Amino acid sequence: MREQIKAHDGFEVKSEGDGVMVAFQSARKALDCAFAIQTALAHRNSRLSTVNSDEPVHVRIGLHGGEVIKQGEDFFGRNVIMAARVASQAKGGEVLASGVLKALVTGSEVSWGEKRTVELKGCRAA
Repeated sequence: MREQIKAHDGFEVKSEGDGVMVAFQSARKALDCAFAIQTALAHRNSRLSTVNSDEPVHVRIGLHGGEVIKQGEDFFGRNVIMAARVASQAKGGEVLASGVLKALVTGSEVSWGEKRTVELKGCRAA
């Protein structure tokens, strides 16, 4: 993951448990990085042998964009919470993007999956 984050000019803000918060200068770089991570993990998982004890790795990636509050090296605010809530709705091996992020990359050649509407705990439309 960290190789892809670096390759796409991402900034690892913090990690907590097995989760990682990463910030990007653009929605497109975040989306490209998320796809690259999932592709690399799918490739890794396809090469696993039943002989060794390695387990497949499936990560959930949630993407959202917007203004945040920066204190030191950390980020806070409604959009950080929204990104975490989007990630919590993703399934292992999936990239789930908010409508805001999708709008930010409009015009790009992105193949979106089926639209999904979910209720995000603690978040309501402005």
